[in-house]
Amino acid sequence: MEFLVHIRVHYPPNGDATERDRLIAAEETRARELAEAGTLQRLWRIPGRWANWGLWEASDATALHAALSSLPFYPWLDIEVHPLGAHPSDPARRGQRWRYSGPNGGPCMTE
Repeated sequence: MEFLVHIRVHYPPNGDATERDRLIAAEETRARELAEAGTLQRLWRIPGRWANWGLWEASDATALHAALSSLPFYPWLDIEVHPLGAHPSDPARRGQRWRYSGPNGGPCMTE
């Protein structure tokens, strides 16, 4: 099952810098492990914020919770989870792909 996950980090601005750096390194390691396991599929940063959107895959919400709570920054995370379901008009379901060459650089479908 796929989940669209929005994560915001709320580490205290006056928090210990050494601990923050240690957590950042641990977070990178854990994210790599989750990606290698196929749980973390994609990740996008939000410019100007300590936040991201990610595409996660897990067997169910309980498994996703276990993965998210394993993140080293978990105590300082605000997490929104959006379960995703298949859509009958999804171009990927019909073997089509989006390319960005429509008017004004917008998306258009290709076969």
